[in-house]
Amino acid sequence: MRGVNRVMLIGNLGKDPDVQFLEGNIAVAKFPLATTETYKDRTGKLISQTEWHTVVLWRGLAELAQKYLHKGSLIYVEGRLRTRNWDDKEGHRKFATEVVGDNLIMLDKRADGSGMPGGPGGPEEDIPGPSDAPPPMDF
Repeated sequence: MRGVNRVMLIGNLGKDPDVQFLEGNIAVAKFPLATTETYKDRTGKLISQTEWHTVVLWRGLAELAQKYLHKGSLIYVEGRLRTRNWDDKEGHRKFATEVVGDNLIMLDKRADGSGMPGGPGGPEEDIPGPSDAPPPMDF
């Protein structure tokens, strides 16, 4: 049986995308994405928990991120988890887990007040935000 490696996140960029161009003019963008979950504890107190994810986008998606995304942008990103490892200068093994995105939807409303998401050149239809998303499924 095959495995499934799929990640879907809705969150805000923690900083502007860092875009680099590799050999062959291949664009790669990297940025932190914050997802926040809010729930009530046993006493009814509202608890907010934020998780930080490192997102990596390649080629056209990286160029799109460079052009339209900035710190605070609300996005939906879909992709897969990838864990890399390397040895640092002192010979210690280091690990990094990243979300390699293959689908990106900009959820911000336009600044001109038109209500269109995604900024200039974005989709011409409303995209549901986090509050409109279906409830999570119980497994």
